[in-house]
Amino acid sequence: MKSVVEEALDRAEDQNNSSDPDDSVRPIKSPEVEKDNEEIKEVMQELGTTIRVVGVGGGGSNTISRINETGIKGAELIAVNTDAQHLLNTDSHRKILIGKNKTKGLGAGSLPKIGQEAAEESKKELEQALDGSDMVFVTCGLGGGTGTGAAPIIAETAKNQGALTIAVVTLPFSVEGKIRQKNAKAGLKKLRNVADTVIVIPNDKLIETVPRLPLQKAFKVADEVLMRAVKGITELITQPGLVNLDFADVRTIMEGGGVAMIGVGEAEGDERAQEAVHKSLKSPLLDVDVSGADAALVNVTGGPDISISESEGVVKEVHDRISEDSRIIWGAQVEEDLEDTVRVLLVVTGVESPQILGSTEEAEREEMEEHGIDYVG
Repeated sequence: MKSVVEEALDRAEDQNNSSDPDDSVRPIKSPEVEKDNEEIKEVMQELGTTIRVVGVGGGGSNTISRINETGIKGAELIAVNTDAQHLLNTDSHRKILIGKNKTKGLGAGSLPKIGQEAAEESKKELEQALDGSDMVFVTCGLGGGTGTGAAPIIAETAKNQGALTIAVVTLPFSVEGKIRQKNAKAGLKKLRNVADTVIVIPNDKLIETVPRLPLQKAFKVADEVLMRAVKGITELITQPGLVNLDFADVRTIMEGGGVAMIGVGEAEGDERAQEAVHKSLKSPLLDVDVSGADAALVNVTGGPDISISESEGVVKEVHDRISEDSRIIWGAQVEEDLEDTVRVLLVVTGVESPQILGSTEEAEREEMEEHGIDYVG
């Protein structure tokens, strides 16, 4: 006599091999069922989560184009810039040229004050674009003019409209100069005050993963990490998977999450899940003591042969590394192209990072002493 597991596997195999839809399970059809189905669909449409991803400035717009290139399910992509030419070449669902009177479409000249004023000038247009959002990602490269100056205004606008607001930002490479570093840290301070969670990706830490990479290619790697963070969180909500999350799950972790950092890892072979989670936990990007994290979000993605037990093993590893009082939510998805690969995206919130928090306060003091203003321009 076959076990329940064997029977279920045999039935699944038969359905996969069958080319005749009549050989698979037939749905029950009746006027009552059809009516119920329509009512359920209407409720699902009303309850559907409206997610928007806003890329601000040159770096943010590049991330939007990268997300659009790879594809994202269930989110609207919006590019916001003061540079008309760059905006024209960005691939997005919507484009908003901010500060037309202030900048004439010529950019912010690396001055955050100009980026801020441009966003304030176009605030009504931004409010209209974000109206009705349940969750808004604001992504940019901090340190320049438009992203650093406008991103906090956009995040505050989304937050005031009731959206769960998550900023996903990079800090500039050291070689980009002290002024960009100071501007970035001042911009991060503003974002921390208005967004629910700010996911920070220090480019200097990113370069440790590929130390000899030319700077131009390093920027591409930064775009890729930003893209994976946004897409990974979004599709946990919008895409069916082995283990699904809903918007309420993500809100539980991200609302008031403070500063967050991410770890990414992937591996192949017999111990792929364990290796992938170890890589994510040891990622240079996750340069914090995760044991003190308030919460963690784990996204496990694998090929068609990924199992629930592999995914649970990843989550257990994370659970063992953080406080037993920390909340963990996780999801697992299948991506056909990954084949034998398992990919882990880990987001830990409420972390204490001297590299970020301490240096922000130090930079703020320096700026006030030297200039008496929030930004160095």
